[in-house]
Amino acid sequence: MAIKEIKSICVFCGSNTGSSSVYSLAATTLGSYLAVHKIRLVFGGGQVGLMGKLANAVIKGGGDVIGVMPKVLFGRELGQAEGSELIVTNSMHERKLKMYSLADAFLVLPGGIGTMEEVFETLTWRQLGIHRKPIGLLNVNNFYDHFLKLLRVMEKESFLKQINTGLLYVDKDIHKLVTRLKFDKSIWQNYS
Repeated sequence: MAIKEIKSICVFCGSNTGSSSVYSLAATTLGSYLAVHKIRLVFGGGQVGLMGKLANAVIKGGGDVIGVMPKVLFGRELGQAEGSELIVTNSMHERKLKMYSLADAFLVLPGGIGTMEEVFETLTWRQLGIHRKPIGLLNVNNFYDHFLKLLRVMEKESFLKQINTGLLYVDKDIHKLVTRLKFDKSIWQNYS
């Protein structure tokens, strides 16, 4: 069976830029990478924080961007403007369903509670077999070390199976991480 290319990645990340410029640099580097490799960005639609840095880098590189934003956030996060498609939804739940349906894979940059909620839901759905799309965590500046430690504690205490922890690919290098997502064979099990 031939491995198919990932044509779109849904990226979850913060609506703030964080305390270090290293996070913004990672977002813009990822955006440039997606544009160069012709991978469409699906994201939360905001112009602010890491979301805005990411989307602007994809657009600047000539890449394809689809933002998905619920009406309730439109005034707060400002809908992504020039050069991208913006889908406005009625609710946060509808937003996530739309983002999930548009993506071939998921990638997580640093962020706050909303980002964590998105990664946990995506992992839960994968664990339950609701989707078979790969999930990657870009561990910028060791941001997710404590999160990964929590997952190991969940395993140790028998609340999480090791096989489910293995559903999350982790790396500090964008190219290596996206390559790992591309070669996750389970994404293609339901494809001919």
